[in-house]
Amino acid sequence: MGREERKDAYRHLCENEKSISLFSKSWWLDAVCGTQAWDVALVETGGVIVGSLPYYMNTRLGLNRIGMPPLTQTLGPWFAPHQAKYTNQLSRQHKLMSELIGQLPPFGSFQQNFHYSISSWLPFYWQGFQQTTRYTYVIEDLSDLDAVWSETRQNIRTDIRKAQKKLGIRTDLSLDSFLSLSEMTFQRQGISLPYSRELVARLDRACVERNCRRIFFAEDSQGQLHAAIYLVWDEQSAYYLMGGADPELRNSGATSLVMWEAIQFAGTVTRSFDFEGSMIEPVERFFRSFGARQRPYFQVSKVNSLPLKMYQDVRAWGRLIRDR
Repeated sequence: MGREERKDAYRHLCENEKSISLFSKSWWLDAVCGTQAWDVALVETGGVIVGSLPYYMNTRLGLNRIGMPPLTQTLGPWFAPHQAKYTNQLSRQHKLMSELIGQLPPFGSFQQNFHYSISSWLPFYWQGFQQTTRYTYVIEDLSDLDAVWSETRQNIRTDIRKAQKKLGIRTDLSLDSFLSLSEMTFQRQGISLPYSRELVARLDRACVERNCRRIFFAEDSQGQLHAAIYLVWDEQSAYYLMGGADPELRNSGATSLVMWEAIQFAGTVTRSFDFEGSMIEPVERFFRSFGARQRPYFQVSKVNSLPLKMYQDVRAWGRLIRDR
């Protein structure tokens, strides 16, 4: 099967298979990678696709790198739902995973985040890949929002109640308004936006076309925007994709308020809420405060390029020396 034929087959699969994550959908990859910068490995049984592994490839310093596209939480393998004993399911997944790995093109480096539902990466380990455990936080059941509220920490509930007295929620403002708030957040940290406005606009158009995004703004009576979050969703979960806040208005409770509004809305369109995790301590603490459960996921990597391996070894040695 040629590249375009393979991608067409995957597009058809994504249109009909609800269990494929939003971030692995072909239209999402078109938006964040461009139509030519991604590809997919496929395994078929009897002409039916039973396993897939989409990937984003770019070239840097002459090396082919398979990595994570911008604004994309997870990729990794997908397996067609299959009812069987656990041991048989695991054997099947390992077999499919090995076949998918075998279809990857030559690369200098590989790094992907797998969805937390992937519980085994052993075939990657057996073929020389490495793994780092990372964490996301998930509210797994949005059917009872009273229960979600009761699990939320008291200080967050206090912030929400305080903000509700002074701020209103809007969902009708522009993407530029959101990006201006997001830019403020990064400027406070001394860094620029980690993604281009053009890329976000392209992704936004794709999401609006499919009615799977909403932006929540907290605004005061003077028309000042305090905070905003950008929410996307599929049939399985809603995802906190991006956020922003005015650093001069940080004490209004607006960030907690827009998050709570997004969680409540998510309960009307999907089953769960994924905060997309963070390894940054204060961010992790904030997400956890909404009663979300910690879910580990795999970051799987491999370096085939000898110069890149040497560079990474030198950096690791330098960190070791600094930490002594």
